[in-house]
Amino acid sequence: MPIDAAKALAAPPRIREISWTAKDVLLYHLGIGAGLPATDPDELRYTLESRLHVLPSFATVAGAGAPGVIDGLSMPGVDVDLARVLHGGQSLTVHRPLPVEGTATTTGRIAAVYDKGEAAVLVMRTEAADADGPLWTGDARIHVRGEGGWGGERGPSVRREAPTGKPDRTCERTVREDQALLYRLSGDWNPLHADPAFAERAGFARPVLHGLCTYGMTLKAVVDTLLGGDVTRVRSCTTRFAGVVHPGETLRIRMWRGDGEARVVVSAVERGDAPVLADTTVEHS
Repeated sequence: MPIDAAKALAAPPRIREISWTAKDVLLYHLGIGAGLPATDPDELRYTLESRLHVLPSFATVAGAGAPGVIDGLSMPGVDVDLARVLHGGQSLTVHRPLPVEGTATTTGRIAAVYDKGEAAVLVMRTEAADADGPLWTGDARIHVRGEGGWGGERGPSVRREAPTGKPDRTCERTVREDQALLYRLSGDWNPLHADPAFAERAGFARPVLHGLCTYGMTLKAVVDTLLGGDVTRVRSCTTRFAGVVHPGETLRIRMWRGDGEARVVVSAVERGDAPVLADTTVEHS
């Protein structure tokens, strides 16, 4: 079996030291669409170093290392065909506001392996801490088609009932034609997001946007729309990747207020509101 669950779970953690600067934060913010309009005071907190606040989703690219999905596929006990792999979902918990510049130690490990019958799901957990203590914990859910059926634990369902009623807020965000090219400079160099020939071989008509770019765009919309632009209010952000986004499309982001949380649904306007992000929750103070 290409996935040896016992071996993957027993493997020693992968420990790395990472660092980042204000330039890395600025580049990430530009990659998720910040800076429009360029002179808007609300946007300058993402794009001007003298006013810089760090959107918590920066943690998914801090240190410009391999994304959690790619990192998970290189762990002991995991030997699968990349063409069968999907980034199924992402969760991030921030333990305190992220500094504009920093050095941290990350610890990565396979936290769970689930047998979904037609597929296997790996949970790649990354924890980061600096000299002052824990910074964040991130889980990447790695969906591997055709690798289930060995009789393992099925695991919890990540799906929730969809929000009902009229959204409290709805906004639209345009994905620039060059946005995937800019976002990949933060560390995810997968040619699927830039090379038309590679994208075609992978079964797509053209390159697609990084799921974590959509994730960052969505979190920024929630912060700006529901949280008064205060990034420090975010406690966690969880999502399931329900569909692809093509550069040049428009995201429709619907938000429902809850008690200490926002429920969010994201769709692609030009494709009849095709699902993009589902089961999305932002917990906040």
